[in-house]
Amino acid sequence: MPLAAWSSEEGAVLLLDKPLTWTSFDVVRKVKNTLHIKKIGHAGTLDPLATGLLILCTGKKTKQIDLIQAQEKEYTGTFRLGQTTPSFDLETAVDAEQPFAHLTEAEIRAATTQFMGLIEQTPPLFSAVKINGERAYEVARRGGAAEIKSKQVTIREFEITRIALPAVDFRVTCSKGTYIRSLARDLGAALGVGAHLTKLVRTRIGEYALADALTMEQIEALRPPRPEGGEARPPRQQRPPRPERRAGLEFYNAHSANPAAGTEPNPTQPE
Repeated sequence: MPLAAWSSEEGAVLLLDKPLTWTSFDVVRKVKNTLHIKKIGHAGTLDPLATGLLILCTGKKTKQIDLIQAQEKEYTGTFRLGQTTPSFDLETAVDAEQPFAHLTEAEIRAATTQFMGLIEQTPPLFSAVKINGERAYEVARRGGAAEIKSKQVTIREFEITRIALPAVDFRVTCSKGTYIRSLARDLGAALGVGAHLTKLVRTRIGEYALADALTMEQIEALRPPRPEGGEARPPRQQRPPRPERRAGLEFYNAHSANPAAGTEPNPTQPE
């Protein structure tokens, strides 16, 4: 449905391509303010260091959020073998390294089979799982520790699409609640070398595809015009960009600016 055709009351299901380092709430807030939407929510969080499909529901369509969240997800991305991090991704520094050059393609592909079907998976401590009413990532970021219970998830497909050690590209289709960062940790452990996630793109939720999603630039272009007779605002003074200070991105931003200092963010990450 063209955005111009829906009313704020009836609402719509909007497909967005979430930019790198944005939180899901950043996207909700930007769309709400840009399109002057009163009631809006998202149907499934993406980590700040992930990109791809984020579904927003507005108006009466917010009643569909639970239904959309329950649908199968598809992801593509990259694991880095031979290194682990506490967050299982690039949010934190490498805490251990293991040799990986001895691994064969056959061994890597064979290791994926144990993670197919209904499996037990333990979410990362750096996650939104609640522990005694507090988000686990809040405990983790202040250096605390906590026990997180495992849960059952379903992985229907786990395909290795490219191997260029230490990088391993993949495609996964899975159920709601699956943590791809945990899958990186578990695959690395199964191979005996450790691993962490360096790139993640959500490409599909149910029948909704990333290929049909709008960029944030396209959303900005849809900003409603000011009412006739309204007083025009003076042009904003352009300010130099400020470094990200959001909790959890300090390490990523520092090493994006100076990759030689340690773990290298994947240069192919979008946005």
